[in-house]
Amino acid sequence: MKYSSVTFTSTAMQEWQKDLLISSLADIGFDTFEDSKGGFTAYIPFVNFDVQALETLLLRDVNGFDVQYIAQDLEEENWNELWESNFKPITVDDQCYVRATFHEDRPDMAYQIVIDPKMSFGTGHHQTTSLMISYILEGDFQGKDILDMGCGTGILAILALKRGAKSAHAVDFDDICIASVEENKVLNNVAPLTASLGSKEQLEGRQFDVILANINRNILVDQFDQYARSHSANGVLYISGFYAHEDLSILRAKAASVGYRFDDYKVLDNWCAAQFTKI
Repeated sequence: MKYSSVTFTSTAMQEWQKDLLISSLADIGFDTFEDSKGGFTAYIPFVNFDVQALETLLLRDVNGFDVQYIAQDLEEENWNELWESNFKPITVDDQCYVRATFHEDRPDMAYQIVIDPKMSFGTGHHQTTSLMISYILEGDFQGKDILDMGCGTGILAILALKRGAKSAHAVDFDDICIASVEENKVLNNVAPLTASLGSKEQLEGRQFDVILANINRNILVDQFDQYARSHSANGVLYISGFYAHEDLSILRAKAASVGYRFDDYKVLDNWCAAQFTKI
């Protein structure tokens, strides 16, 4: 597949501002990011690159700091192969080891998840995924029916099943993610895992004991009403994909309006995850 790259540089951009910009770029189709001198480089399939959409995003989202960018079209390359070469195993809370098929086995770990790395979100390397993994390691999943919303590779659903969940359903709007879930389901031998392509319409008429949603603030706000309809009484909701200072109060207010009690939150590098209970 042919890709385009856009290299962003700034003399004043702080780390949290860079994270916000990367999140916005992901919303318009950029799927891979790497640090570079003075900023970062973002990659997008050539056919999806819309300069006007990029300019609109920068005018809307870049406030209080300057950003310059240089875009270029790249020669065709095996991007998955390149991405895989940079995929490193991680450990969360000294309990959960996330690795690829080509990494060393760690049978000494309490939980080991094998992910066939594709260019999809959810390998455990992002702070929000690590925060959600930490919540799953602490929570009660025994015999529960689980929803993994915005599933990426399915890593959260897989861990929930390894923690004793009865079943898990994964939903994502990206067909690459759905294919990845099916592959990783086999790699991790977690049979009661299903996946469907789409968004909140996939939840109609379904009930879950625990909902895991690692997306972003705007989508979470939009989907909270459906979560409430699809949640059993006293069900637990874990959310991430947003910032502690900018977003948590907005999400707490929305959650309360549809019948959730706020229980707890975690922060890592200003990224946030939160726990709620349906009342």
